[in-house]
Amino acid sequence: MSRSGIRFDHVSVAYGGNTVLDGLDLTVEPGEVMALLGPSGSGKTTALRAVAGFVRPASGRVFIGDRDVTALPPHQRGIGMVVQQYALFPHLRVEDNVAFGLKAQKAPKSEIPGRVAEALEMTGMAAYAERYPRELSGGQQQRVAIARALAIRPNVLLLDEPLSALDAQLRSGMLAELARLHRELPDVSILYVTHDQVEALTLADRIAVMDKARLQDCGTPQELYRRPRTEFTASFVGNANLLPVTVGSGTVSFAGTQLKVPTAEAVPGATATLCVRPHLVGLGDGPNALRGRIAEVQWRGATHRLYVDVDGHRLKADLRELRETPSLGDEVTVHFAPEDGVLLAAGVNDG
Repeated sequence: MSRSGIRFDHVSVAYGGNTVLDGLDLTVEPGEVMALLGPSGSGKTTALRAVAGFVRPASGRVFIGDRDVTALPPHQRGIGMVVQQYALFPHLRVEDNVAFGLKAQKAPKSEIPGRVAEALEMTGMAAYAERYPRELSGGQQQRVAIARALAIRPNVLLLDEPLSALDAQLRSGMLAELARLHRELPDVSILYVTHDQVEALTLADRIAVMDKARLQDCGTPQELYRRPRTEFTASFVGNANLLPVTVGSGTVSFAGTQLKVPTAEAVPGATATLCVRPHLVGLGDGPNALRGRIAEVQWRGATHRLYVDVDGHRLKADLRELRETPSLGDEVTVHFAPEDGVLLAAGVNDG
């Protein structure tokens, strides 16, 4: 299996004058897992379908490896694809479903049984080869769909919301299986469409954040989580407290309180947004202390989520092992370390 990646060269897609993908420039490196993360209508599925050949760009080009595939039909692109609803043929046994793509590609008949067995073994479904889809669970059906995509030995694998129809426990197990498959197939480039931040953070080497038909941000999961560049990225990749502040020299002003945060790239006197992740907010005295009242308490098993009203702004704090849970209306102090604050957007230079 040769290595090849995906490249979007200023790709736009429009339906009836409505632009659904606007000037996408993005490269998926050979062997990389790239997650397209965004809300419904953000353009992420359209981007995937442009690679698959199911939509034709209004402008721009799509490359798989060094080959311009913009005008090629789907069956000539050498890709595997897995969709949300599995799309298995109910009248065919598992082994015949997996063999379907090989037969469509006119693979030598002598090779098909071995390729089918290999794909089923890889996905843990070898013992179910003679069953029909109706005799399988949702997770098992999704494994068969993945096996069918892998049987053709694609250089590029497209996954469109592949786990969204599964319950939480099955989804967690399938995430682990997909991670294992990626380790076993290091030459396959994977484009993974999802609106679920946990899936993107768990699987992806890099995440492309989409919104309103455009690419908003792109980076490793750690980069986007720890140092987001925009309010949208901060709120969509993990939970975030987004506080309006005025920039000073080494400090920012919020609700009449001076807070120490890194301001090296900020313009003194400018307005900006301060991002602080809820799990980095502590209860009690400490650096960057803020006084407020408990507006809501949510028990989440391993943590308590506190909502603290600070001068009309609701601050979230995720805390473990609280010996005594505050009550609604209690006055409390919360704090966070200076290095855990990140200034975003307004008043911050992008370059």
